[in-house]
Amino acid sequence: MQPEKRLLLHVCCAPDATVVVERMSAEYALAVYFYDPNIHPESEYILRRDEMARLSERLGVPFYEGEYDVDRWLEVVRGLEQEPEGGARCAVCFRMRLERTARFAAEQGCPVFTTVLTVSPHKDADLINRLGQEAATAHGVEYLAGNFKKKDGFKRSLELSREYGLYRQNYCGCTFSMREGSVENQS
Repeated sequence: MQPEKRLLLHVCCAPDATVVVERMSAEYALAVYFYDPNIHPESEYILRRDEMARLSERLGVPFYEGEYDVDRWLEVVRGLEQEPEGGARCAVCFRMRLERTARFAAEQGCPVFTTVLTVSPHKDADLINRLGQEAATAHGVEYLAGNFKKKDGFKRSLELSREYGLYRQNYCGCTFSMREGSVENQS
């Protein structure tokens, strides 16, 4: 029996989505929202988007894609180009993506949303959850706080990625993380 409560899941890549879909699908009717104008270059964006669409189809989870507005993203992070990975630039980027996801959830009549960003051991779950809650409040939806790296979430995402034969990137996604050579195998 399919759960009745709907949840929109912001996804940045298929590997991170695997474990969250596995954990949340018994409780929620899921849909995924790929909104990541930070990913650079565009060929990388297309690769991650297509891999997520393929995984969504395989798992029977509806897939939605937000706009790929790199110019808007660059405008939002202007002045933060020299910030280290995990610094103020990342917080601004998370906020932008979570705001848009909350707005999309509200537009779709989906009462709850969350993000796979907390799967990565390199990302601050407390910060992401605070920003998600702020976005939810602003758009009249609920944010489901989580730290999906817990209970071996990251390890499980690696296992599921191998099982599904998924492409795993070697940098967060933005041009600045690529330039820094930030190799975290997690987006």
